Amino acid sequence: MGIKIAILGAAGLRTPLILQAILLRQARLEIDELALMDVNGERLELIAALTAPLEAANPPRFRIRRTTELDLALQKADYVITTFRVGGMAARAVDERVPLNYGVLGQETTGPGGFAMALRTLPVLLAVVDKMRTLCPQAWLINFANPAGLLTEGLVRVSGWQRSVGICDAPHTLRRALAALLNAPAEQVFLDYFGLNHLGWVRRVIFQGEDHLPRFLELIRQTDHIPGFPFSSTLIVTLGLIPNEYLFYYYHARKAVDNILQAGSSRGEQLAAWNEGLYAELSELRARGDYAGMQRAYHSYLKKRGQTYMVNESGQAHNLEQLDPMLADSLSSEGYAGVALDLIEALSGSTPRQMILNIPNCNAIRGMEAEEVVEIPAWVSKGMISPVSVEGIPQHCLGLMLQVKAFERLTIAAAVEGSYAKALTALTLHPLVPGFEVAKRILDDYLQRHGELFPPLH
Repeated sequence: MGIKIAILGAAGLRTPLILQAILLRQARLEIDELALMDVNGERLELIAALTAPLEAANPPRFRIRRTTELDLALQKADYVITTFRVGGMAARAVDERVPLNYGVLGQETTGPGGFAMALRTLPVLLAVVDKMRTLCPQAWLINFANPAGLLTEGLVRVSGWQRSVGICDAPHTLRRALAALLNAPAEQVFLDYFGLNHLGWVRRVIFQGEDHLPRFLELIRQTDHIPGFPFSSTLIVTLGLIPNEYLFYYYHARKAVDNILQAGSSRGEQLAAWNEGLYAELSELRARGDYAGMQRAYHSYLKKRGQTYMVNESGQAHNLEQLDPMLADSLSSEGYAGVALDLIEALSGSTPRQMILNIPNCNAIRGMEAEEVVEIPAWVSKGMISPVSVEGIPQHCLGLMLQVKAFERLTIAAAVEGSYAKALTALTLHPLVPGFEVAKRILDDYLQRHGELFPPLH
C-alpha cells in the first residue's frame, strides 16, 4: 500500500519544483495520492496549468487531487508538508519595511521580520494540527514555512505533535558545495553542524574519516574574498568555523541594514512585485494556450530570483556555485523539495540517512533544554528521527543561540496567549533590536499594518 502526501500552500511558486522532484522519484516513493491544497483556488489552477507539461513528460502513477478544502487534503495523509505564507508576499513586504523605518534589519526570518511572520503563522499551523488529530493522527508534519525552527518548536511545545520536523535547504546546499570542492559524493560527507535555524555553524567537514575544515580554512586564509559566501575571509578564519549565510545579519548587522536602505527595496518588496508580474504573465499565457511560454516565463523568474538572492542585503551576489564555475553542475539539486523527499524516503524505511533537521534537542546540545528545537544532524530511519549528540560547542555560539531561543519562546507564548507584554519583551531582547523604545514602535506599527492577520494582543 502506497503513501499519501498532502502539500498545504500548493498555489505557491515553489510547487512546480516539488512536483517535479516527486515525479522523478515516484518509483521510490510509492505514492498513492498527492493532495495539493491552497485557499486560493484560482492560483491553484494556474499552477496546475504550469505543471501540466511536467505531468505529460513523466506521467504520475498516483492520483493528484487539487482542492481548497483542508479536510479533504488531510484525510488519511501520511505526510503533511506545510509551505504556506499567511498574508502572502505583501505581508512579507510589511514585515521587512516596518523595522527598516527604524534602522533595524528587515528580513523575512531574522529579527522582527521572523517575529511578525511567526505571529501570523503559528495560530494557523496549530489549527491544522487540531484537524490532523482526527483526519491523519499518525502523519508526519514537515514544515517548510518560515521561521522553520521557531514554528516547529511551537508545534511540539504547544500542540504536543511529536511527529513535527522543520526543514531548511541551507545546510544541505552548504554540504553539497563543500563535497563538490572535495570532489566527493555529498552523501559521503558529514558536517559537524550545530545551531538554530538560520543561526548555525559548521565545525568539521568529515570525509573518509578525515576533517577537511583546516584545509578549507587555510584556503580561505589566502583569499581576501570568498565567492559564494557573504563573509570576509578574516571573519571565517577568526571564528574557525563556517557560518550559515544567515549569520551575516548578526556579524554584519549595520552593513546589512545600510545595504538594503541603499538598494531602495527589501527582498520582500522586490519579490512581491516580481511574483505579481509573473502570475499576471502566466494567466495571460494560459488564456492563449501557450504552455511552453508559461514554462519559459517561470524558469526566467527562477533564474532572476536565484541570481539576486541576498544581493540587496550583502551588496554582492554569492550563490554557492560561484565558489568555482565548475561546481554549477555538482550543485544542481531539488532544493527544499529534495530535503523533504529525502526525509520522506528515510522515514518510510526505503533509504535511511543522516540529515540536518530542525528537531527537539533531546539533550544533543548541552546547555539547551530537551524540548527546544535546534538545527543539528540526525539519523533518520523507518518512523524514527534520532539526534546526533553535539559535544562542547563554543561558548560564544551557545550564548547567541540561548538569547535567540529566549526570543523564540516568548514569541510562541505571545502568539498562543495573545500577550502584548510577551510580544514586546520578545522583540526587546532580540540581539538585532536596539532596545525597548524601538521594539515598541515596531510592534505597534505591525499591529496597525497587519490588522487581522495578527492574533489579538492584549
